[in-house]
Amino acid sequence: MGQTVTEKILSAHLVEGKLVKGERIGLKIDQTLTQDATGTMAYLEFEAIGVDRVRTELSVSYVDHNMIQGDFRNPDDHRYLQDVAAKYGILYSPPGNGICHQLHVERFARPGKTLLGSDSHTPTSSGVGMLAIGAGGLDVALAMAGEPFPVAVPRVVKVHLTGTLQPFVSAKDVILEVLRRIGVKGGVGKVLEYAGPGVATLSVPDRATITNMGAETGATSSVFPSDEVTRQWFVAQGREDQWVPLAADPDAVYDEVIDIDLSSLEPLVAQPSQPDRVVKVREIAGLKVDQVMFGSCTNSSLRDIEAVANILDGRIVHPNVDAGISPGSRQVVAESSASGAFSKLVAAGVRLLEVRCGACIGMGFAPPTEGISLRTINRNFLGRCGHKTGKVYLVSPEVAAASALAGELIDPRDLAQKLGIQSFRFQQPAALKVDDRRIQTPAADPSKVTIRRGPNIAPLPVMKPLGASLDGPVLLKVGDDITTDHIMPAGAKILPLRSNVPAISKHVFEVVDETFPDRALASGGGFVVGGSNYGQGSSREHAALAPRYLGVQAVLVKSFARIHLANLVNFGILPLVFQKPEDYDRIDRDDKLSLDVSKITAGGPFVVRNLTKGAEISCDTPVTREDLEVIAAGGRLNWVKGRKK
Repeated sequence: MGQTVTEKILSAHLVEGKLVKGERIGLKIDQTLTQDATGTMAYLEFEAIGVDRVRTELSVSYVDHNMIQGDFRNPDDHRYLQDVAAKYGILYSPPGNGICHQLHVERFARPGKTLLGSDSHTPTSSGVGMLAIGAGGLDVALAMAGEPFPVAVPRVVKVHLTGTLQPFVSAKDVILEVLRRIGVKGGVGKVLEYAGPGVATLSVPDRATITNMGAETGATSSVFPSDEVTRQWFVAQGREDQWVPLAADPDAVYDEVIDIDLSSLEPLVAQPSQPDRVVKVREIAGLKVDQVMFGSCTNSSLRDIEAVANILDGRIVHPNVDAGISPGSRQVVAESSASGAFSKLVAAGVRLLEVRCGACIGMGFAPPTEGISLRTINRNFLGRCGHKTGKVYLVSPEVAAASALAGELIDPRDLAQKLGIQSFRFQQPAALKVDDRRIQTPAADPSKVTIRRGPNIAPLPVMKPLGASLDGPVLLKVGDDITTDHIMPAGAKILPLRSNVPAISKHVFEVVDETFPDRALASGGGFVVGGSNYGQGSSREHAALAPRYLGVQAVLVKSFARIHLANLVNFGILPLVFQKPEDYDRIDRDDKLSLDVSKITAGGPFVVRNLTKGAEISCDTPVTREDLEVIAAGGRLNWVKGRKK
């Protein structure tokens, strides 16, 4: 029996376990990436492991998130990242050089390789035929130290593409269609592997858009084959020697198949505050728009800027619309400037934001109060882009551009017909402008590098081992689809505290309940109870580390998102799952719960006692025996250090 692309890469990198669906394996990681919102903690953890140099083929530290330098915190962290990279053998991409995912696809992604990144949208690089996976910072730190990455063998879903995208319909509509069909939970435990004749009609920027936003389905990754289109991309980047063909075998067997006729797709929009609340643009057209944002790690390529320029050319943004763009990289800026596309955006009144993730995570360019913001980004979670009242809709560059002109949500096909706008078809340049001078290489003599640590960079908190029992109140009860942005908000006020756990912990769950941090600390420990898909979204491990610092001992839910589940284990929080989902209704906030730790087994039921109601709740834990050992040790860092003694 033949293999899928996913299975071929997994097989080539398997160092622990067997390729049995659902079973835990260990993967050799070839490349890692970090960004500054997660990187400072990842490198503090890497230093704590105690190795003198990274043991990957390539590791890159990007600065692209926390670019607002309102005080010393962000620039101090950037300096720390620069020094750590120089000392430990890591490439360093400074502020302004590029958004990590766009830049990695341009300069470092390679077919057939594995990439682990401390950002949930790391699968962007799978658009060129590599297996790229998002993870928490500690998992990335361990991979840099040469440790295998533990992951469950995923089910492989074939997304079979036929036909060709019609004018004013783009790759963003493809992934929105996938989200419309399977939702934000439909990819959990799976890899979405794209195949079929429609694949050849999609450029690498198209593919990267799709794999980037595949993270919103909960998928472990999304993968495209490496074909002639991929080769042309590598030629244009001056990296043809790094290209290899990679495709599924003709007799490969998939666990599921999703059929999508590209020719039948229409412009789509995801409504607040989940990326799977997808409808056709025409169904809600006419919605007055206050703000439009182009770019971020999704839709920030040359292709996307040229598509926007095609619509804005010779026209002006509506007077009631504030429009801005964050290009993906210096290469994108250079190419779009040379083609004249960039100038068309400027002439149309689009504000030039920095080359950064920024606005996607509330680092500037927030919507006005109760404002409607159309964005080409990948997430529209409550409060993510600056505050809770902003209403963020996810759209393609074409929909965003047309709506910026109209002052209301509009299908670009309707505007094109009205204004006589010609359709756009991206033609990739045969050779792209390559300038790697801003990428800094490691020091020739690491011993001469002194790592500078600003006053906001606090030592890692000491995590105590798990006790004989867990006893405490239900500190918070939440519903389904709680995101990491609910747990640990982003934004310009909070993210600069990322390297100071005591400080950032004061903001845990503040979107849901502002009293949570104080109550959690005062309780001396307790539980969080939630619904299904708990922890979806960002890989930010602070969503586990900060609650642990506040005393959260266990999280009892209907189901977990993959990355957050791993982060809970990494920081010694016990993940629990209701055996009967209806038992969720038998627990309320402030109920006193008790759990005998000696009764906990991987794969077997055990009882959590609700002392307040005199009830017994049958539970399980979705982790392995080794994970339980990690939790008992007080987290993975303690466990690794203990193992090395």
